[in-house]
Amino acid sequence: MRILLSLLLLVVALPAKAAVVFMYHRVGDGDFPSTNVEIAQFEQHLDFLAERSIPVWPLSRIVSAMQAGEPVPDDVVAITVDDAYLSFYRSGVPLLEKYGFPFTVFVSTDGVDDGLADYMNWDQLRDIMRRGGELANHTASHDYLVRRKEGESEAEWLQRVSTDIGKAQQRLQAELGDEVNTMPRLFAWPYGEYTTALANRVKEMGYVAFGQQSGAFDADSDRRALPRFPINENYSSLDDFRLKARTLAMPVVSVDPWNPVVESATPPRMTIKLGESQLQPGSLACYFGAQQLDPDWSSMFTEFSVQGEGALSQGRSRYNCTARHKESGRYYWYSHLWIR
Repeated sequence: MRILLSLLLLVVALPAKAAVVFMYHRVGDGDFPSTNVEIAQFEQHLDFLAERSIPVWPLSRIVSAMQAGEPVPDDVVAITVDDAYLSFYRSGVPLLEKYGFPFTVFVSTDGVDDGLADYMNWDQLRDIMRRGGELANHTASHDYLVRRKEGESEAEWLQRVSTDIGKAQQRLQAELGDEVNTMPRLFAWPYGEYTTALANRVKEMGYVAFGQQSGAFDADSDRRALPRFPINENYSSLDDFRLKARTLAMPVVSVDPWNPVVESATPPRMTIKLGESQLQPGSLACYFGAQQLDPDWSSMFTEFSVQGEGALSQGRSRYNCTARHKESGRYYWYSHLWIR
């Protein structure tokens, strides 16, 4: 009986299963520092994962396992790359191949079809599949999907976006064949931007979608906009990478408001309801840019609210919240996007 009780306590103390996804764009292309990592930085990240024997899975494998209710390692990591830039093919793929790590490229197919100078071509993308990579949907146009055209109805807007996504999927299938059809439908929001209406439409189309807001995800996370950690020259230190690789999914049951698009300059009051976890309430820290927010907890520590001060800038901003796991010391992490 004592042994059984000890085992039950051990199970309770273990962190929840979670996946961390890192998002890159360019490798070794210093002309674009906001979307680039230096070759040495990228290799340092891969070397850390290898030295620590952190499991690196294809993103499709993680998604498939979670959809099927199958177990995943609690420290599993996926590597993703957006847009299909040529610098990644030249400088990133050889390093990933050296370490034997799988990866996922979200392809904006118009850039490939139009033969843009800094994009890969279809032969190079096929070569990526032979070298351990998988390819997924990032729209054809890489447009700002949340922006409706003048005079465009909501129905017309949603149809235009659906057509854009569908065109990209058709091009991937036409160029890459049956392998695209055997993996779950994965989609990455251009610029990480979405709305509730768009997210619901993408879900109806059968996609699991990923944004560009930070955090880890688990089987209970909202598959309309799963998080990824964006990596660039300014956010690529090994200390930061190490911390992010060990993060856990915040046990979020609901977020109000969830829709990122806001009309007012006043920062929204966000309320998060939490499920069961080993989260330490007193360690919760939330930020709006550099501004630390004061969480307003419910009496049972099952719900908290935060609100930024000042004004939302035009474009994208975020609330970021972290809290420690009671036993492991690892951090739960949740980030929510706002678009004005």
